[in-house]
Amino acid sequence: MSIEKVRAYFNQYGIADRIQEFEVSSATVELAAQALNCASCRIAKTLSFMVNGRAILIVTAGDAKIDNPKYKAQFGTKAKMLTPDEADRLTGHAVGGVCPFAVNEGVTVYLDNSLKRFETVFPACGSSNSAIELTIAELENYSGFISWVDVCKGWGISL
Repeated sequence: MSIEKVRAYFNQYGIADRIQEFEVSSATVELAAQALNCASCRIAKTLSFMVNGRAILIVTAGDAKIDNPKYKAQFGTKAKMLTPDEADRLTGHAVGGVCPFAVNEGVTVYLDNSLKRFETVFPACGSSNSAIELTIAELENYSGFISWVDVCKGWGISL
């Protein structure tokens, strides 16, 4: 299971015990916000795309949506999300639990500016019923991200 990969990954940093697992699904932003009893915008959703034949992950705030013109300007191609089968096979995580931790080799991670307004956010941990609370600096450190990007719209309310 991919949550076990993430647990082993976080164990090397001494933070595996911070992973939260729920009796209910956290597979969508809304379900995760309910499970965590937090605002949906603080859920750090990880979206998977195909760029030039390679999988990329973009971690965004829960209330953000991909802005196609910004995405194309950033990556030079139209936004094409991975299918559920491609996401599982290429990233190492199934849809509903996709996260930027313990991903397959060759997957590039980006963080979207929509996250910068929060002190802490809640990304998934490889399963559809898990999350971890991380500061933005921790998210930067543990995600192995390449760069911050500005590819989203529809966000802006600070809580």
